[in-house]
Amino acid sequence: MHFDSLIRLLNNFHSAQVLVIGDVMLDRFVCGRVERISPEAPIPVFSVEKSQDMPGGAANVARNIVDLGAKAILFGVVGEDAAGDDLRAQLTASPALRAHLVTDASRPTSVKMRYVADGHQVMRADSESCTPLSPEVASRLVEAFSRAVAEADLCVLSDYAKGALSDAVVRAAIDAARRLGKIVIVDPKCKDFTKYRGATLITPNRLELQQACGENCDTHAEIVVGARRLLEAQICDFLVVTRGKDGMSVVGRDGSAVHLPTAARQVFDVSGAGDTVVAALALGLVGGADIFDAAAVANVAAGVAVGKRGTATVTQAEIMGDLTPTDGRTDPLKIYGLDSVLRLVRGWRQQGLKIAFTNGCFDLLHPGHISLLEQARRTADRLVVGLNSDSSICRLKGPNRPVHGEIARATVLAALKSVDAVVVFSQDTPLELIEALEPDVLVKGADYTLDTIIGADLVLKRGGRVVLAELLVGHSTTESVKRAATVSAT
Repeated sequence: MHFDSLIRLLNNFHSAQVLVIGDVMLDRFVCGRVERISPEAPIPVFSVEKSQDMPGGAANVARNIVDLGAKAILFGVVGEDAAGDDLRAQLTASPALRAHLVTDASRPTSVKMRYVADGHQVMRADSESCTPLSPEVASRLVEAFSRAVAEADLCVLSDYAKGALSDAVVRAAIDAARRLGKIVIVDPKCKDFTKYRGATLITPNRLELQQACGENCDTHAEIVVGARRLLEAQICDFLVVTRGKDGMSVVGRDGSAVHLPTAARQVFDVSGAGDTVVAALALGLVGGADIFDAAAVANVAAGVAVGKRGTATVTQAEIMGDLTPTDGRTDPLKIYGLDSVLRLVRGWRQQGLKIAFTNGCFDLLHPGHISLLEQARRTADRLVVGLNSDSSICRLKGPNRPVHGEIARATVLAALKSVDAVVVFSQDTPLELIEALEPDVLVKGADYTLDTIIGADLVLKRGGRVVLAELLVGHSTTESVKRAATVSAT
C-alpha cells in the first residue's frame, strides 16, 4: 500500500464507529511457575504468582477497535455474577466503548482461565454455558442491537458458539444491518455457514472453512476451491481465511483470490489474534480500503498481536511501523512499534550513544511542545518520544479528545528534527515503555517534580538522569481546545 494511502486509511479510523454483537467473555490469565511433579498424581504442581483479567470474545473485538483509534458499541450477555461485574467494570473504563450487556441470571458469564508458566500456557479451564439464549433474553439483545444499527458504520457478529448468536439472533441482526445498507462481518464458529447468509464477508480460520465446505483446505488451491463452494451458494460476498503460519487468503464471489504470507515475526500467544483480524478488517473497510488492502492491514495487525502475551490489542502506530516504506527518503518515517524501537535502541547503544525519553499526548502541537522536545534532544544523542494512543487519551481527557488521531500526531512528531523515534503506547502511563527502553535520560516539564514523574525511580536506579525542562509559558493544548470551542460557539 502506498504511504499516502496508508496515512489516509489509518487517520480515517479515528472517525469510525463499529457495532459488535456476540459472545462476550472474561479472559483470565493465571501466571506462575512449575518446578515439580505432584506426589499425588503424575501432574505438574502450578505455583500461582499473579492473575490478570481481560475482556475476551466479542468484548475483545470491541477493545481492539477502540485501541485502533475508533469507537465501538458492544452487545452481549453476561451472568449475574462476579465475572460479569468484572467485565462490565473493565469495559466501562474506556469512554470510546459503549457496552450494552444484557444480564441473564440463568447462565454464568463465560470465563476462560489460562494457566501460564514461563510464558507458555500449560492448561485452560472454561466456565460457561453454551445453551442458546431464552427467547426473552434473545429478544432484549436483538431489540437493543436494532436500535443502535443506524449509528454504526459497520456491524460485526463475533460468534464463539457460547449461545448468544443463536440462529434467530443472527438472522435478526444481519437483516437489521443490511436493511440500512451496513457492511456485516461475521467471525464464525458454526459449521453450517448458511446461518450467516447475507453477510458481506466471513472470516473463518482454515479448520472452520474445512468443516463448512467438507473439503481439505491445506494448500492455496484447496482454500480457493473450498471458499468458492460457499461463495457460489451466495452466503456472503467474500471469505477472509486465516491460516496461522501460512498467512491469510482472501477469496471473492467475483472470482478474485489473494494469498498473503504471515506477518508474524515471533509468536508468543495466539489468544485473541482472530479478534484483532476482525477489528482491523472492519476499520480498513470503513476507512475506504478495498477488501484486499483491508486484509493486508489486518494481516499485519495479527502479526503484531501474536507477538504479545495475553489477549492483546494493537495500535495504529504498530501497524504503521510494519507497513511504512522509506517513501524514497534516506531514513524511514521514525514511527515504530515496541519491538522495532527496542531493536533500534539496541543498535544505538552498540554505537555508544545515549538515549533520552519523554512522553505526552502532543495533541495540537504548539511552541511549548517544540521547546520541550528540543531541550530533551540536547540531553542525549538520540530522543525517543512516547505518544499516548487515542484510546488512552480518551480515558485520561474525556470522549472528545484527542483532536487528532495518533497517526496524525505521530506523523507530525516524526517530522521534527529533534525527534529520532516515536512509539505509541496504549496504557495510561508510559511505565511499561520506560521499563523496556531503559533510557539514560528521562525528560519532563518543570511543572512536574521528581516524585510525580512516572518511571523516574527506575531511571535513577540504573544510574540515569531525570531532567526537568523549562516551560514556555502561555501554551497549552487544553486552553487551545477551549478557545477553539468558544470561537466556534460565537
